[in-house]
Amino acid sequence: MQRVTSRQNPRYREAARLAASSRDRRKAQRCVLEGDHLIAVYCEQVGAPVTLIVNEDRLDEPRIAALLKRVPPTTTLLVPPSLFGDIVASAPDVSALAVIDTPRNALPPPADFCLLLEDVQDPGNVGTMLRSAAAAGVRQVLLSKRCAFAWSPKALRAAQGAHFLTTVVEDVDLAAWAKAFGARGGRLAALVARDGEDLYTASLDRPLAVAIGNEGAGLSEALCASANLRVTIPMPGGMESLNAAAASAIALFECVRRQRVASADRR
Repeated sequence: MQRVTSRQNPRYREAARLAASSRDRRKAQRCVLEGDHLIAVYCEQVGAPVTLIVNEDRLDEPRIAALLKRVPPTTTLLVPPSLFGDIVASAPDVSALAVIDTPRNALPPPADFCLLLEDVQDPGNVGTMLRSAAAAGVRQVLLSKRCAFAWSPKALRAAQGAHFLTTVVEDVDLAAWAKAFGARGGRLAALVARDGEDLYTASLDRPLAVAIGNEGAGLSEALCASANLRVTIPMPGGMESLNAAAASAIALFECVRRQRVASADRR
């Protein structure tokens, strides 16, 4: 491990630049993971990061010690709290960050359970939806061209490692994908705020893709036109709509419940 006390260290400077600039992250095709939990998930699912930077005052923490055993010493920098605090963007209890190459997944053949995100603008919502999707067993999450960057620090923090537990593909023409999915026997459920079929009685048989739209405008008519059904979450309390991430979690776990019921009925 290398102890670094200068802000001019090349690997430290790269991490600081990537943490501060979305443009630099996209240009370099690298991003920053903050927190030992997120880094540990990456190590388990993918491998060692390009660079690991650790606050040297936290070396006695058991989770940091465990993380250091998984990362080659040659890629690890130990820095004093003042330098570490200059680049970490989240809560002060973060003890480690890592620079990784941003995964750029090619569009795979459709899976039997997918989530489509159309023009979701808030990176925190994107990350939360990815977390719900991974927890629900969604195999693929496809993002439209105008969605927030899935690998931004805010999205990564909200997802808590979900990026590495499901396949995430950005810049997808969702309407074209939906037509191809339908041609292969898949069904698309478009989640709409009102006038759709009741989520709890609609048919949600797989292969299934659930589509969630923009926080304000919802889904486009082009994508809705490709859907087999439009579903609405009943809200007896009188609210007009839910946060997009909350609505996504409700819809995905209703799909999980249905799958469990169908599996039990087949036994």
